Amino acid sequence: MKDDVKKAIRGIALQNASEHEGKTRNDAVISKILGSRPDLRSKAKEIMPLISEIVSDINKLSLSEQKSELESSFPELLVVKPKQERVGLPPLDGAENGKVITRFPPEPNGYPHIGHAKAAIIDEEYAKMYGGKLILRFDDTNPENERLEYYAAIKVGLDWLGVKYDQIKNTSDDMELIYKKGLEMIESGNAYVCTCDKETISKNRREMKACKCRAGDHDQNIKRWHDMFEKYKPGEAIVRFRGDMQSENTVMRDPAMFRIIDEIHPLLIDKYRVWPNYDFAVAIEDSIDGVTHAFRTKEYELRNELYYTILDKLGMRKPKMFEFSRLEFEGMPVSKRILKPLVQDGKVSGYDDPRLPTLEALRRRGIVPEAIRKFVLSLGFTKSDTLAPFDTLESFNRKIIDVTSIRLFMVTGPVKIIVKNNKLTEVELPNHPQRDMGKRRVELDGNFYISGEDAKTLKVRDQIRLIELYNVKITKIGSEIEAEYTGNDFKAEFPKIQWIPQKSAVKLNILIPKTLFVNEKFNEYSLETKQAYTESHYLELNEGAEIQFVRFGYCRKDSAMQAIYTHK
Repeated sequence: MKDDVKKAIRGIALQNASEHEGKTRNDAVISKILGSRPDLRSKAKEIMPLISEIVSDINKLSLSEQKSELESSFPELLVVKPKQERVGLPPLDGAENGKVITRFPPEPNGYPHIGHAKAAIIDEEYAKMYGGKLILRFDDTNPENERLEYYAAIKVGLDWLGVKYDQIKNTSDDMELIYKKGLEMIESGNAYVCTCDKETISKNRREMKACKCRAGDHDQNIKRWHDMFEKYKPGEAIVRFRGDMQSENTVMRDPAMFRIIDEIHPLLIDKYRVWPNYDFAVAIEDSIDGVTHAFRTKEYELRNELYYTILDKLGMRKPKMFEFSRLEFEGMPVSKRILKPLVQDGKVSGYDDPRLPTLEALRRRGIVPEAIRKFVLSLGFTKSDTLAPFDTLESFNRKIIDVTSIRLFMVTGPVKIIVKNNKLTEVELPNHPQRDMGKRRVELDGNFYISGEDAKTLKVRDQIRLIELYNVKITKIGSEIEAEYTGNDFKAEFPKIQWIPQKSAVKLNILIPKTLFVNEKFNEYSLETKQAYTESHYLELNEGAEIQFVRFGYCRKDSAMQAIYTHK
C-alpha cells in the first residue's frame, strides 16, 4: 500500500481520536477516507486491515500524544471550523460543546405533522450546534392509542425531513426501572395508591381537598401497589404523587403517576398492565438518558414544577427544561382529536390528503424538507403563539423548487384551434427559462388545444402568439377556432397563449387543496378538482416530480393521471 494512503489514514484516525477523547474506530475512519479519496472506494476490502492496524496503534497513544502528532504532521487537519449559530435559535443556557444531549419524544399515536417537525428540527439543530447527540425516544406508555404503524410513520417522517438521530429507544424499554422508581416513591411516602372514583378525584382536586386514601399507611399502599398488577380493574386504582393539594398550580394537586390499562401494547403485547403517566415517565427517562436540555411546547410549562419535584424526591439528575410555542397553520389544525374523525368519516382521503398539515400530506403536496427547516428556523425560539399563514412556508418552498421545476404547458376548459398553414412537424422547447435542464421535442400537425379562458378573449382578425412557437391570425370562431400562420417574429403587443398539441394531449386531474377549516368549521369545498390537458412529456416524468405549469403554478406529479397543486 502506498505511503500516501497510509499517511492519509493515519491523519484521519488522529483527527477523529482527538475529537473523541482519544479513541477512534474503524468505521469512522473508513467512511472518512473513502469520502475524501474516491479512488480508494474500489479497494475498501484491501485497506481495511491497514485501517485496523493504524486505529489500534493510534488508540494506544495518549490524547496529548495524539494531538502533538496531529499538530506536527497534519497541521491542515487542525483547522477548526467556526461554530455557526443556527438562524433563529439563541444560545443554550449551560451548554458545553460536545456534551449537549437533546431528545425528541413523540407518542406513537398518530401521524407526524408540522408541529412534530418543529420540535424535531429544534432538537436536532441544538444538538448539531453544540456537537452533541439527539435521541429519538418513543413515549409509548399508553397502549390504548398506540399502533405499530405510527412508530413507522414517525421514522419515515423524520427520514424525509432529514433529521438525524444518534440513538433510538422506547420508554417501554425501561418499564422495570420505572416500576422500581414508582415503588421507591411509595416506600418513601412520596406517593400513594388511590381507589377513589374518577369523579371524586376530580372534585377533590378542584376543591383542594385530600381524599381518605392519602392518609393510608405504608403497608396499605404497598399492598395496593401489588394488587394493581393482578386484582384491581382499570379505573379502580391509580398511583398518585403526594404533592400539595393547596397549591395554586393544579398540576401539583396529587397528580396520577400510574394507572391500569388492559389493552394490547403494540410491542410488548400483554406483558404489562400498569403504565406510568407521561409526567412520571418523562422525568425518569430524561434523567437516565443523560438529556442535558429538554424542549417541549409551552402548554407543558406548569408541569415543570412536577417534573423537577419528582426528580428531587428520587435524587436523580435534572436536565434543563425549555418551552416553545406550538406550530400550526391557519385553517389547518394539528390536533389528533380533530384530524382522526376527518379520516374516519371519509371527509379527507387519508393522512396524506394534501389539505392536511401532516408530513405525509405536505410531502405529497410538493413541500420539500429544506423549506420546512428554513421555515421553522425563521420563526425562532419563542413562546409566542405561532399560527402561521401557509403562504409563509410557500415562499420558502417556492425559492427552492423553482430552480428544479420543469416548465410545461397546460390548458383547462380546452378549445380546439386549427392552424391551416402550419408548416412545422416538431419543435424543441426549453425545460426551464434560465437553467440548463435540457429540451423536449414536441410533434406538431397544426391541431392544438388552448385554454377556454384564452379562447373567450379572441375575435376574428386578432393576432396572437402561441408561446415558443409562432404567430397566428384568427380567421374563424365557432365550436372550433381556425387560424393561419403569420410568421415567427416576436411581437410584444400580441397576446401570449399557451397550447397543447391535440394528438398527444394528456388528460389530467389537478387537485387544488384549499383552507381546511373556515371559522373552525370544516370547509366542504376545501378540495377542488380541475380537469386539464398537458404535454405528453408529463408521462415521462417520475412520480413526485415538481412541475411549473405555465401561468398556473407549481404542482407535484402524483400519478400518470393526477397532479397536486403546490402553490403559485
